[in-house]
Amino acid sequence: MKEITVQEGITIRDALKKLSQSGEKCLVITDDVKNLLGTLSDGDLRKAILKGYAIGDSINNIYQQKPTILIEGKYSLMDAKKLFTQNKFDLIPVVDGLGKLTNVLYWETVFKNGANNQMEKLDVPVVIMAGGKGSRMEPFTKVLPKPLVPVHEKPVIEHIIERFTDIGCSEFHLTLNYKGRIMRAYFEELQPDYKVEFLEEKEPLGTAGSLRFLVGLFNEPFFVTNCDILIDADYPSLYEFHQKGGYDISLVASAKEYVIPYGTCELNSEGHLAHLKEKPSYEFLVNTGLYVLNPKVLEMIPVNQFYNITHLIEEAKKLGSKVGVFPIDDDAWIDMGQWAEYKKAVERL
Repeated sequence: MKEITVQEGITIRDALKKLSQSGEKCLVITDDVKNLLGTLSDGDLRKAILKGYAIGDSINNIYQQKPTILIEGKYSLMDAKKLFTQNKFDLIPVVDGLGKLTNVLYWETVFKNGANNQMEKLDVPVVIMAGGKGSRMEPFTKVLPKPLVPVHEKPVIEHIIERFTDIGCSEFHLTLNYKGRIMRAYFEELQPDYKVEFLEEKEPLGTAGSLRFLVGLFNEPFFVTNCDILIDADYPSLYEFHQKGGYDISLVASAKEYVIPYGTCELNSEGHLAHLKEKPSYEFLVNTGLYVLNPKVLEMIPVNQFYNITHLIEEAKKLGSKVGVFPIDDDAWIDMGQWAEYKKAVERL
């Protein structure tokens, strides 16, 4: 219980980190003597961030203060299974007669035989944009294409693919340009048990131009990811978020805080000092490079033109398409395209 139990008053940032560390989708809120106060799901956190809450804000106004509970000694296994099945809960707190938390039931432990999974395996296409030069990773990329830069015993692209195969994805499309022959040769030698198709760019087409080649190929939303990022997120929840929200494009954004290590000066209209802020912090949602796209948006991409994903998103918005943002914790994103982050990845994986 300790891994998912937190006290009232922590920040949204702390709650995101706690969920990321625990690998669960829900936290249990208690006071300092373990009286149950409520629950806080990853969905609650996303809704709060998208409504304008800052990641430094307290969770006090966003957690569920009247959660579904079970009373110790007054429920059966069948009662628990019924609640889980009807409501698709990830967990249910158990309290004693005075409301003190005594246990937490998880879906996985209630349905021990594994026959009842909350989320079916996803088998949807994944597109990996693997054609860039990776100039920030030189000198490695003078020899190897960026996706084949090694992280321990295997290249980064295998770490990326594993995150999708773990949820049931088996169809991968790789866009190639720089050192494309080496990429092809690697997968021919690897002989994976998943399907790999290659899209060859004759000239660099940006971060979205080659997606135009996929028009007419997919009948359902699909994942698109950069080849130099590792995202430890709930991919099925991302896909569900995209579908339930009715989005045409969904992007994964990392909640980041930047602190300026100096005192900053704010001037008034006369050019005099109005305020002096010591080491101010600023919070942003940063695009990570992982997306879910509906097939119809591919038709917006011009044929054989350099075109970035940012261009596609802006064009989609102009045409009235709905773009969603799926926030994740800062620690859940590693940008492997930078040396400093690459070194962190080697230490963490």
